[in-house]
Amino acid sequence: MCGTLIARQAAGILPRSLPEPGSRTAQESTEDGTRTPVLSEEELKAALARLADDVLKGGQIHDLVLIGIRRRGNHLAARLASHLSSAHGTDVPTGSLDITLYRDDFAQVGPRPVIGVTDIPVDITDRRVVVVDDVLFTGRTIRAALNELADFGRPRRIELCVLIDRGGRELPIRADYVGATVEVGEGQRVVVHVPEEDGELGAFLESGQEAA
Repeated sequence: MCGTLIARQAAGILPRSLPEPGSRTAQESTEDGTRTPVLSEEELKAALARLADDVLKGGQIHDLVLIGIRRRGNHLAARLASHLSSAHGTDVPTGSLDITLYRDDFAQVGPRPVIGVTDIPVDITDRRVVVVDDVLFTGRTIRAALNELADFGRPRRIELCVLIDRGGRELPIRADYVGATVEVGEGQRVVVHVPEEDGELGAFLESGQEAA
């Protein structure tokens, strides 16, 4: 519940009365354990709107490119682009990165890794590139994304925008724009759901066997 409060405060959302831990509203049973809502659909949308405003204030929009990390960062990037286009009247190029081949643990993924599509719609050389991801944890995913971006050009500036920062960094990587900060206990993880992948929009703390 502490993580939920921190997330709502960081997202610029006034904390509301939260249910007691263990209630059906606070925790939901899953096949592998339980999950606790961190951001509701409405709160997540509000956090994205604020992130879009922060990105707009962070630099020029005329050379901005949003690049989302698959499989959920690209959907969040599309939502940010929609906010920016509505506010500024300018379409923002949006692409996606699949970092599978650039992971530092690629040899451990398995004999048949699932590799998605990387789509960079414009030349990123001398552009302001904002990398978008759902959850920032160790920083290794972002390192892989930066390595892959280098194959597509030399941006003037690269920034990082994440919906949730859960701490636990293993590399010296920091986000420029953060929608919410969540404290995560042992045996827990933060997951973000988007309709395109999960049929719902929200963020959750998961506990159980698969969260270790």
